[in-house]
Amino acid sequence: MLYYALLFLVLGVIAGVLHLAGVAAVAVQISWVLFLIGIALVAIHVIWGRTVRVA
Repeated sequence: MLYYALLFLVLGVIAGVLHLAGVAAVAVQISWVLFLIGIALVAIHVIWGRTVRVA
């Protein structure tokens, strides 16, 4: 998930350099949403991954 966020961020930066404002804005928005989802999934994994298992 974070990989795709970085990919869309790079796409947005490249589009911004090429003066494609609409494409850059959409790509950066997508990367922001994917980043937030990825961070939320990591937080859930860290919190729920700490269960104590009794043998």
